[in-house]
Amino acid sequence: MEKWNGSSVTEFVLLGLTADPNLQTAFFVVFLLMYTIALIGNTMLITACITEPKLHTPMYFFLVNLSFLDVGYSSVIVPEMLVQFFLVRKTMTFSRCAAQMFFSFLLGITQCVLLAVMAYDRYVAISLPLRYNIIMSKSVCMNLLAFCWLSGCVGGVLDTVFPLTLSFCGHNVIDHYFCEGTAIVKLSCVDTFITEMVMLSVGTYDLLIPSLFIFISYICIIIAILKIRTSAGRYKAFSTCASHLIVVTMFYSTAIYIYMKPTSKKSANLDKIVSVFYTVTPSMLNPMIYSLRNNDVKMALLQVTRRRIF
Repeated sequence: MEKWNGSSVTEFVLLGLTADPNLQTAFFVVFLLMYTIALIGNTMLITACITEPKLHTPMYFFLVNLSFLDVGYSSVIVPEMLVQFFLVRKTMTFSRCAAQMFFSFLLGITQCVLLAVMAYDRYVAISLPLRYNIIMSKSVCMNLLAFCWLSGCVGGVLDTVFPLTLSFCGHNVIDHYFCEGTAIVKLSCVDTFITEMVMLSVGTYDLLIPSLFIFISYICIIIAILKIRTSAGRYKAFSTCASHLIVVTMFYSTAIYIYMKPTSKKSANLDKIVSVFYTVTPSMLNPMIYSLRNNDVKMALLQVTRRRIF
């Protein structure tokens, strides 16, 4: 793998979602609205979980951190994308591109692992309810969260350093709306086998293994739910997992599609559309999904809203 020559590429040119001026205006309005909803929704959810003592449980501790990651992840990508809609030449310096890549991978991978941890939390809550507070103690929750961030840091460094240390031979046009790792690998003029294997390994560790863990957790959860004698009890148990399952399905399916297939088989236009469903959409939908299906969260959000108004 050849090292990057700083005199070859000092900036990248982003093609964005579309070159049509009319569509760019429409996309600006849509993504600005989505980003605003994401900021407001996640901020309110974080505030509700922190201020309401009833929500000071491991489940909501992880939910607060998920909302924090949603805000950070979308903020790394969306504001820059909104600015690019009004630029004729959509450029980004090498250092800015590297920073965006690192933080998007850091926050995205941390979120992947956190969703797996949340599945484990639901498994313990439903399958081992009498031991829940002992197993999911404060120290255990903090250690699990630290593991999520450590995974994000390691994966973020690997997925950023290896693509950006390739030689590009002056090729600097990225067919994407942000500095996405696999899109940058496609610019390289040297053999990218090692880089692709590293990114595939990171994807296996941070996507496939957590998704397999979630799948096994939910099999155990379903078995435990079926053992509950009353239909009301089964419904209550399942409702606590449904929101998480919706989020996991949306996030993992699109991320696996992007990062777990060879670069040579990627379609730029399709990849950009699919990327929206794991970079922008989840941040907007997560607060709605978790609040609409959870009475405790809805009541806490109502109290927060009343305090702000009155």
